[in-house]
This record gives sequence, structure tokens and C-alpha cells, in this order.
Amino acid sequence: MPVQNHSTEWIRVSEPFPHVFHLELCRPPVNAFSTQFWTEYKDVLEKINLELDARAVVISSKFPKIFTAGIDLADASQFAEFHKLGSDPARVTAYVREHIKEFQYAISTPIRCRFPVIAALHGNVVGLGIDIASACDIRYAASDARFSIKEVDIGLAADIGTLAHLPKITGNASLVRELAYTARSFEAREAEKLGFVSTVVQGGRESVIHAALDLARTIAQKSPVAVFGTKHLLYHAQDHTVAENLEYTSLWNGAALQTQARTFFLKMRVH
Repeated sequence: MPVQNHSTEWIRVSEPFPHVFHLELCRPPVNAFSTQFWTEYKDVLEKINLELDARAVVISSKFPKIFTAGIDLADASQFAEFHKLGSDPARVTAYVREHIKEFQYAISTPIRCRFPVIAALHGNVVGLGIDIASACDIRYAASDARFSIKEVDIGLAADIGTLAHLPKITGNASLVRELAYTARSFEAREAEKLGFVSTVVQGGRESVIHAALDLARTIAQKSPVAVFGTKHLLYHAQDHTVAENLEYTSLWNGAALQTQARTFFLKMRVH
């Protein structure tokens, strides 16, 4: 399927390099996520994962000053069914739980993709923006990026992935708690100190997208079988013991070492 056919109303898809796909979030004015938007986000990534020979994906915003303002609280479809459930707390809780789980599943789609997903973060990255970035494999930030785990300021705990991922993907539990409890803004350098981003690129949107696409192009030149296996095993290691991961890896590579792709790449290295 042509890459243009994977674009939607609020997500533009392009292929700047062979096997490298660029997803630009473009719901004006601030990329606030409605139900339709996060459903499109999941669907686009799943289609690329299934139908295209993708080896790396970069996610950015079309708007230079903002990656996303987070959830669209004005979107009636987010809460349209609540009033129909009456006053029974059990029924309301069951419905809200399923709605949150569906939202979590959509924003976690990059984890399930067989290729690495790179977040190119710039401008304001608020609330759900942290959830989105946390589910990506690699995070690059422009020096103009400003972040906020904003949910406590609207009376709830972040529930789409931030609190699940940050303690595992960063190296400063004290700072994670400080930022989550206070909702204060933090700049790109502090995000790097936290371990949330691996690189800070001087400049804004164009600079960080260029760096992220360059990284994606490098990854795309590697064996896709090897990169997929590496990604899968890294996520397995995140939630299992060392012994469990080593055992699982031995089984995984018992099959993966037989791939023709590996033989091809080894011959290239020899010659």
C-alpha cells in the first residue's frame, strides 16, 4: 500500500528514506488528543507494522512550538457514555476502567511494533505527551523542549503509561516522583539528566527531526531480523529477571540464528 494511504485527518505519514517512516501529529491548534486522534494513532502504527517494510519510525509534531498539549478535555466523546450509567459506582468504575485500558493500549502501540520507534520531541510536551514518548524506544529532544507530567493539576494520577514506564526507563526515582507530584515544567537538559531522553539537539523542531531521522536511517541499514529480536529481548529483560531473560534469549536465538538475513549480513562483513 502506498505510504500516503496511511495518512489520516490528523496524522501525516511520509517515507523520507527507504524503510524509514515519519509520522507527524497535526491536529490543530495544539495536538490535543481526542478519542478519534488516539484511535488514529494506534491504527496508523499498526498498519505500518503489518503492511509496510518499515525498519524505523520517527514521531514528531507538525507544529514547531508544541508536540502535544495532552488530552482534549473538551472532547465530548471521551466522556459521552458516563452519564448513561446512572449512580452505581461499580458500573461506572467498570466502564471507566475499560475506557482507560483501551486508551493505554493505543498509546502503547510503539512497544508492540517490530521496529524501533523514535520520538522527536520539541516545544511543549505536556501530560499525554510524556505517555506517548515513554512508550517509544528512543527519545531525542530539541533544546527548546519543555515537559510536564501535568495530570495532578487536573485532579488525577497519570494513567496512560507515564507512571508505569518512567521508573523503569529512567535512572532517578527521586526526580521522577518530584516531577509527578508537582507537575512542574522541566527543560530538555533536566530530561536528559533524568534519563528520559538520550540526546538533546540544539535548536527546535527541524533540528531534532533531522537528528532523529538520521538515527532511524542508521538503524534501517541493519538486519531487520536482528533489530526486531534485539527490541523484543530488551523489553523482555525490562520485566523479567536476568536468569529468565537469558533462558528466553537462548530459545529465541536458537531460531533466529537460522535466518537467511543473518547469513547474508555475515557474508557482507567478511567481504
